Amino acid sequence: MEQAAENAGEPEKISQQVVKGPPAHVPKFWFVGYLVVAGFMGGVIFLLDWQESLLDVAIAEKIHRYLIGGMGIVALLAVSKAIDVYALSRLRNTVARFNLQRILRLAVVGAIAFITVSVLFINWYTAVVSLGLISLIVGFALQTPISSFIGWIYILARAPYRVGDRIQIGEARGDVIDVSYLDTTLWEIGGRHLSTDHPSGRLIKFPNSKVFSTPVFNYSWPLFPYVWNEIKLSIAYESDLEFVAATMQRITEEELGQSMMKRVKLFRDLLARTPVNQLEVQEEPRVVFRVNANTWLDAIVRYLVDPKEAGPVKTRLTRKLLAALNSKPDRVLFPKSNLR
Repeated sequence: MEQAAENAGEPEKISQQVVKGPPAHVPKFWFVGYLVVAGFMGGVIFLLDWQESLLDVAIAEKIHRYLIGGMGIVALLAVSKAIDVYALSRLRNTVARFNLQRILRLAVVGAIAFITVSVLFINWYTAVVSLGLISLIVGFALQTPISSFIGWIYILARAPYRVGDRIQIGEARGDVIDVSYLDTTLWEIGGRHLSTDHPSGRLIKFPNSKVFSTPVFNYSWPLFPYVWNEIKLSIAYESDLEFVAATMQRITEEELGQSMMKRVKLFRDLLARTPVNQLEVQEEPRVVFRVNANTWLDAIVRYLVDPKEAGPVKTRLTRKLLAALNSKPDRVLFPKSNLR
């Protein structure tokens, strides 16, 4: 249990460990269908070769070529299914599994297209010219989808965000649940109907090409998947500031435990690798005071937290802080104290 608690405070390590045994959702004899289809095609080819007089020579050659291409496609699908079942589906890392499955599907589609062109066009020069003209026309008509597909490649290569990350891009904020070849889907958090980071229930889709023109704010950076958060309470100038600071710091430390110290150490190590001047970063929660425009003081406690736990942590801390400070009305005066 202690080891698990220590590991909970560390950033997720991206690893590709395999799970023993086949995935539960995959049928045990999934390959039977491929064998049946391939066997049927092979039987037809054998029949044509055995009884050459059944069909016209030109037609027989064309059917023979189509069947060979079909067997190649079946074999390709079987191999890709085997890779998915025995390799990709066993990866513990969901992000790596998701991206590799997408790449495998794209490679299979490209290979099937290559086999299809090879079967339909015996003369490759004619095929290349035809495809070149088609590509030129399609390129003008589908500029946005093509740029979105390039955006997908950029997302895979540079990883501005991945599936499972919490991001903000433009006005959209949410958790990434899908990155397809052309667009990205977010499960929205907050939104116009909520003031917290709770999921709103709405989905947001935007083209992948948006990453080339819009800043991406990633709250789940793998090396440091934490954010700084604050709780601000307004108090009177007559309050005992030393008591307020000590109380807020103590309660926050009790809530966060030793995990924050480990996170701050990691933050310092990452900062030291950059040309940015070293900033004063406290290992424990820090309390600062600021003058409020409404003639009150703002007592602010700053701490480090997982972005997906920011809401629950802030709620628990606010309750505990108010309970502790309200228990000493002679030392802590809140705005409504003026009405007493």
